[in-house]
Amino acid sequence: MMENPRKLINFACGFTKSRHVETKYIFVTGGVVSSLGKGIISSSLARLLLSRGYSVTIQKFDPYINIDPGTLNPYEHGECYVTDDGHEADLDLGHYERFTDIHTSRANNVTTGRVYQSVINKERHGDYLGKTVQIVPHITDEIKRDVKLLGNTGKYDFVITEIGGTVGDIESTPYLEAVRQLRWELGRSALCIHLTYVPYIRAAKELKTKPTQHSVKLLQSVGIQPDILVLRTEKEIPPAMRRKVAQFCNVRPEAVIQSIDAPSIYEVPLMMHEQGLDSLVVEMTGTEKHSEPDLTAWNHFLHKLENARETVNIALVGKYVELQDAYKSISESLMQAATYCDRRLNLVYVHSEKVTEANVEEKLAGMDGVIIAPGFGQRGIEGKFTALKWCREHDIPTFGICLGMQCMVIEFARNVLGLENANSTEMDPGTRHNVIDLMEEQKSISNMGGTMRLGAYECRLKEGSIPAEAYGRELVSERHRHRFEFNEEFRSRFEEAGMECVGENPDTGLVEIVQIPSLTWFVGTQYHPEYKSTVLHPNPLFMSFIKAAIAYSEKKGKADA
Repeated sequence: MMENPRKLINFACGFTKSRHVETKYIFVTGGVVSSLGKGIISSSLARLLLSRGYSVTIQKFDPYINIDPGTLNPYEHGECYVTDDGHEADLDLGHYERFTDIHTSRANNVTTGRVYQSVINKERHGDYLGKTVQIVPHITDEIKRDVKLLGNTGKYDFVITEIGGTVGDIESTPYLEAVRQLRWELGRSALCIHLTYVPYIRAAKELKTKPTQHSVKLLQSVGIQPDILVLRTEKEIPPAMRRKVAQFCNVRPEAVIQSIDAPSIYEVPLMMHEQGLDSLVVEMTGTEKHSEPDLTAWNHFLHKLENARETVNIALVGKYVELQDAYKSISESLMQAATYCDRRLNLVYVHSEKVTEANVEEKLAGMDGVIIAPGFGQRGIEGKFTALKWCREHDIPTFGICLGMQCMVIEFARNVLGLENANSTEMDPGTRHNVIDLMEEQKSISNMGGTMRLGAYECRLKEGSIPAEAYGRELVSERHRHRFEFNEEFRSRFEEAGMECVGENPDTGLVEIVQIPSLTWFVGTQYHPEYKSTVLHPNPLFMSFIKAAIAYSEKKGKADA
């Protein structure tokens, strides 16, 4: 949405200082296997540095050729995360924001597709003066420019750059070459943290460091010597073995850090601090030392997480439940809210394709609350209608998000307003009762990528409504990702029948929130409140939903007694 680089930079600066600082660059690479948790290590380090008083931002460089994850199937890539400025981003940006409370932007997520698109556009424009365009220097220079884009503002002490993929992947080669060049150009102002895997061979009852040694040699072969090694492991790595790794990988012994499996990803910052990761980064980059990290609020959250004894049971009804990363921000938002309400979250994933009138009670009767998940397309939609009808009739706290809100509207139209076959024109373009319809500005759009209503928009809440009471104010800003909307032509009929429109965009009148006031907690939002929920600041609407679910559980318990 924002094409002007200067605007992009200004938007990305969620944590700023008036003074000019010399930015230090930290590169996080991965080896041996994928999915080791580079994003969690990057986020944890950012949390520690922020807690020391430094200004920090994180960015993710992904080696796939898609322009962004917006057109990727959730089965391929998990959740598509959306930033305030309307960029469709990798789900790791969700981790970054949840750990740091810093709003990211388009500048914080770059793909190979975007890099090549920019270089090709420059070539077509004549910027290279007729020269042959090559991987080196043109692609690598573009990567370096993107790496330094945020740092060049002079407002960040640290820019942490996560390189997606695994060392040795052919797709990652240009990024590693760019990192190699930057290490030479920036000197002590840059360092590399390499995350590898130390497997435990159960039959031999041994940890094996050889994969780590090979991974580091592979990194060294492209000219990058890691400064710090983080060893991902299921078992405690003995000090002698860590010294061996240091010796064979040319790394200081104290710079070999283990990342052992933890009960919660939110414990990782503490584990990294105990082993001195943040102190090493400050020392190795020659950064002026600040105080020890103030983790009081973080520890308060973890204390609640570890000491919650009672459980709140929430069902998530969606069609991507086989891959739970498709709903990552929702599950984390629910967990955060449950934790602050002194509850453990038991999140039950219910496949919407398998929900029928015959089994809906069996699947949902034991739940304290139900989430109707976002998504696109026809598959599994009838199961969502069935679940919503049962929840509405049994007055169970129910939260519909984006498509989930639209499903609330359609179910109500069919079963309360009596509009047989009411639907969204996304599912049935020929429906006579198009209670959900394509947004006017979307009707002339044919391209799929980056063309929806994306990013943060304001929403004015109706006084006295559940959302207004949850937020404690009447004007909020939340992020969107949709093409279809509530059809204003049907509004009066819905409100006369008991479904009120309690949130709307102040500029366009677009209906953002629906609620059935006669029910305990039955709310649907066109926006995605999960995108702004963080560890230290859980989204108020999720807090309200979990509180309603707890109250429902307690009421149900008393009735059963």
